[in-house]
Amino acid sequence: MVIIRNERETDFRTVEEITRRAFYNLYIPGCVEHYLVHIMRQHPDFIPQLDFVAELDGRVIGNIMYTKATLSGDSGQKKEILTFGPVCIQPEYQRKGYGKQLMEYSFEQAGKLGYDTIVIFGNPGNYVSRGFKSCCKYNVSLEDGSYPSAMLVKELVPGVLNGTHWIYRDSPVMQVNKEAALHFDKTFEPLERCVQPSQEEFYIHSHSVIQKPE
Repeated sequence: MVIIRNERETDFRTVEEITRRAFYNLYIPGCVEHYLVHIMRQHPDFIPQLDFVAELDGRVIGNIMYTKATLSGDSGQKKEILTFGPVCIQPEYQRKGYGKQLMEYSFEQAGKLGYDTIVIFGNPGNYVSRGFKSCCKYNVSLEDGSYPSAMLVKELVPGVLNGTHWIYRDSPVMQVNKEAALHFDKTFEPLERCVQPSQEEFYIHSHSVIQKPE
């Protein structure tokens, strides 16, 4: 049985290694997600209460981390919401339901903390089964007015976003310095950087937008 608990300081390097293995060459040759995990923990937008690991037979096999984000409404209202990521499961344990358990547990705990909305960027195929929908359906856009295909929204409180247009802004910690990430990557065992089809899929998702109906 998988145990879900808060991350401990003794887990830090293990979580970074799992994140690296899960994301290496997935979106780009190499990855930056393990560096994001490393710097996120010290950022003021990080939420330690929503930093969870999945443990199986005494081994950490996955992790999910949350930071604060905001939604600004057309009438000047501002909501503090959540975004998560990276979320990952060690490659050999993927597609066994552990990621689902980790996310669902985190959603429950987020609701108990009083949060009502989660916005993420990801492959819709990985998240619509967890209750996420297109940002367009909730009238949530970026500052430029666009509705990215990869921007997904989950209401923890149904109907909480109804009645207004919202602009999403994530935490500055998400703007990863690629040079610093590359330097950090060199502190791990070398892995071969390569090009693979998933990178093209990521490019398509990350550069696509939805045209909102008039």
